[in-house]
Amino acid sequence: MTTKQQQILNAAFDLFSNEGFHAISTNKIAKLANVSEGLIFRHFINKEGLLDSIHKQLKLNVDFLFLEILNEEEPKDIIKKTLDIPFKLDDNEIRNLKLLFKLQWELNNISVQVFEIIKNKLSKAFEKLRYKHAELEAEFLIQHLNGLTSAIIRNQILNKESTKALLLRKYHLQ
Repeated sequence: MTTKQQQILNAAFDLFSNEGFHAISTNKIAKLANVSEGLIFRHFINKEGLLDSIHKQLKLNVDFLFLEILNEEEPKDIIKKTLDIPFKLDDNEIRNLKLLFKLQWELNNISVQVFEIIKNKLSKAFEKLRYKHAELEAEFLIQHLNGLTSAIIRNQILNKESTKALLLRKYHLQ
C-alpha cells in the first residue's frame, strides 16, 4: 500500500468514525488526506470501495483481538478471556471498535463474523459448565459486553475494575 493510499484510509477512518459514512464526501476525505479527490477514485473506485477497504482492515483487527479466545478450549477460560476484552483495549483497538460500532449502527450490512463465532463458543462453554440456558447466557453476555464496550469507547464507564470484578463474580471466575 502506498503512502497516499494510507493517508486516504486514515482520513476516511477518522471522518467516518466521527461523522458517519453518509455525512462525509470524498472531497472532504481528500482535503484531510491532502490528496486530490481523483486519487481516491483511482485507488478505491468510489466511497463504497474505500469503505470496503476499511471494513476489511477492521475485520482483521477485530479477529486478531479475539484470537486468544478462539484458540481456547477450557470453558471458564473462554468466559474469562471474553470478559477481559473490553477492559484491556488499547487506544488503537478502541479506535477500531468505535468505527466498527458506528458503521454497524449506520449501515445494516456491516458485520463481523467473529462475534457470532465467539457467541457460539461461549454457548458451548456455558453448556459444559451446565448452565440451564447456555445459549441465552451467551447472548446476554455478548449484548452486555457490547454495551460495556460502547460505554468504554465513549469514556462513560466510571469504574472499570469494579465492573470487571462484578462480572467475574457473576460467572464464578474470581
